[in-house]
Amino acid sequence: MAIAKAERLMNLALCLLGTRRPLTKHELRSSIEAYREAFGPGAPAGPDDAFNRMFERDKDDLRELGLVIETVDGIDGETGYLARRDSNRLPPITLDAEEAAALGLAAKVWQQARLAGAASGALQKLRAAGMPLAGGEADLDAGQPHSALEPRIPTHEAAFEPLMLACRDRRPVVFDYRKSNAARPEQRHLEPWILECWRGHWYVAGWDRDRGAERVFRLSRITGRVRSRQGKFTAPVPDHVTVRETVERWAGETATGTARIRLRAGHGYPLRARALSVRALDGDWDELEIPNGHGLDAWLVEFGPDVVVLEPAELRDGVIDRLRAVAKG
Repeated sequence: MAIAKAERLMNLALCLLGTRRPLTKHELRSSIEAYREAFGPGAPAGPDDAFNRMFERDKDDLRELGLVIETVDGIDGETGYLARRDSNRLPPITLDAEEAAALGLAAKVWQQARLAGAASGALQKLRAAGMPLAGGEADLDAGQPHSALEPRIPTHEAAFEPLMLACRDRRPVVFDYRKSNAARPEQRHLEPWILECWRGHWYVAGWDRDRGAERVFRLSRITGRVRSRQGKFTAPVPDHVTVRETVERWAGETATGTARIRLRAGHGYPLRARALSVRALDGDWDELEIPNGHGLDAWLVEFGPDVVVLEPAELRDGVIDRLRAVAKG
């Protein structure tokens, strides 16, 4: 009977934690019973490539579980592996009730996203470290249905997962991107730094290689597939990336004046929430005074025929130009 995977992973972890020197794959293959059984002399699955695939999967699984595995190049050129005890020993976890509740709440946010597995695994590790279980002072069980607050962050865009992995692994990407005023998408080469959600939309910030500058892209405007590229980042990653501030500036949040618009009754609630004044014109239209800043024309276009810009003239012209570009596309 084949040895269960859990037992195989446990034996591999014990070997890596128990050694004082790096062990090569050959030494691990001959030391661990599951590997000897599957790849030893006379075993049906003997080729080295089959063992290498299993070993790499097992190593990745242990790292996913939190084991820090080091790779060391030997004098003979062969790679060795070990898990130092000091690198795999965590200090006591001390979280008060509010901190524990915040972690549980954050994990619930991701239950319908790509990070659901990672969030669930993190909570399991906290439980194993002695944190309170569901029903205690701090409820960390992300699967309990009794919570009155169930936040969700939507991640419907197909570009979310590949961009999230690219940000994590520091890999350049390429994708086709269609601006709100463009008839056709353009190819963009990006070194992604961070993903951030703002007002229900996801944005990625990074270094645009084509323009040689920092740029922010809205995921819903990415068309087609996000493709990874070989090589390292060419620009340094800043310590602090102001995605939200950049998006606010481009969305007209940093106001430099005011604008007057006509808005169809019963529509455009985000505009009404920002309005400085609202005056009913008739049963169908209202007149609003709203803050006007860079990029407001792109936002107003999204409301289509429910918005008519009255002034200033440059804002009205900008909205008309964007609508014509969309119509031509």
